[in-house]
Amino acid sequence: MVLGTRQHVLRVIVVDDGSSDKTAEIAKLAGAEVLIHPNNRGKGAALKTGFQAAKDANIIITLDSDGQHHPREIPRLLEPIINGEADVVNGSRYLNGNGKETPSYRRVGQNVLDTATNISGKNLDVTDSQSGFRAFAGHTLPVFRFRSSDYTIESEMLIEAAKAGLRIKEVEISTTYGEENHHKKNPLSHGVSVLVRILQDMEFNRPLYYFTLPGVVMILIGIILSLKFFTDYLSGGSTTLLPTALAGLVTIFGSFITFTGLILHSVSRMIIRVMGK
Repeated sequence: MVLGTRQHVLRVIVVDDGSSDKTAEIAKLAGAEVLIHPNNRGKGAALKTGFQAAKDANIIITLDSDGQHHPREIPRLLEPIINGEADVVNGSRYLNGNGKETPSYRRVGQNVLDTATNISGKNLDVTDSQSGFRAFAGHTLPVFRFRSSDYTIESEMLIEAAKAGLRIKEVEISTTYGEENHHKKNPLSHGVSVLVRILQDMEFNRPLYYFTLPGVVMILIGIILSLKFFTDYLSGGSTTLLPTALAGLVTIFGSFITFTGLILHSVSRMIIRVMGK
């Protein structure tokens, strides 16, 4: 992979994240600059180390080290930035209906993570939020805080780029799957951990989605059920007001969640404005 990447870039940086094999030795022999983490710190930490080392680059390309990505497609990601069309380019396995070779269990989870990422981001619309094959214009580096140390970093960086108003473009990429290319982490636990982190981010940044929208739905359900149960009681179909009272509690709880979302929305906007000054 290093040799293929060197055909398209001036400098190849490999972050050895505490591996126990000969990754560092092989990468050095292939001509890469190798940065070593003594212990495994996670993909987010590896990206942070790599970005810091490449802080003076005009464009930074990221590729996963598991062989899924093809270096020959690097020019496809570089082109939108070179032409001034984008600040961040996301390589997508699923753009234009592609990705049929992706295992079905991966695709279902991917759809959930894509939706959550797009909702959490501002005007974000990507088809492959978990792609590790991306290009970044050099001036975008200050936008990224690298808070996540694990694979949640993929969604985090897209969300931060969208909030900063960076131009994000997707291009098609191909992917090779195989037994040797699976994450070391269980796909289910990986997906759940990413989703939880996205929802935590959404709780602060998009409280109208996280609280207010569900609250409004609960209010409507509570009102409809209250009217139905109360009508049944008046017509003699029910001998107790307990169902009506329970439906009323649903309405009250929904109202509480709705107003919580509205308050948090105002607070988060205020904090964002203060931090932006």
